[in-house]
Amino acid sequence: MKITAAADLAQKTASADWFTGDVTMSPLFHDEAPSKAAGASVTFQPGARTNWHTHPLGQILIVTEGTGRVQRTGGAVQVIRAGDVVRFDPDERHWHGAAPDSAMTHIAIHEAVDGSAVTWAESVAEADYLG
Repeated sequence: MKITAAADLAQKTASADWFTGDVTMSPLFHDEAPSKAAGASVTFQPGARTNWHTHPLGQILIVTEGTGRVQRTGGAVQVIRAGDVVRFDPDERHWHGAAPDSAMTHIAIHEAVDGSAVTWAESVAEADYLG
């Protein structure tokens, strides 16, 4: 058994290479062999969001606070709220982030394949974000 105290969880600013706006991340657990799963708590300030991206084995988001938005390629922008759970299929191109007028925090869980858990693409255009 391993317990990580909340006080020991590091918080860092998310990379501007992969996110638009003010985003902080706190890794919750990492893929320690034989597991390939990792999870992080991610907080997006209003209007902040990820770039378009995919995960080889999909991704699960558990919204813990606020209101956000998600979209997959070819789909409409959808609103997500605290308590919602979002599941993206393997290699499903998508983005997620806060609503324009609300911060949003979610726990993101994904698995790696051959050491890779995400493939990042371009930033989300403002017109796409606004839907």
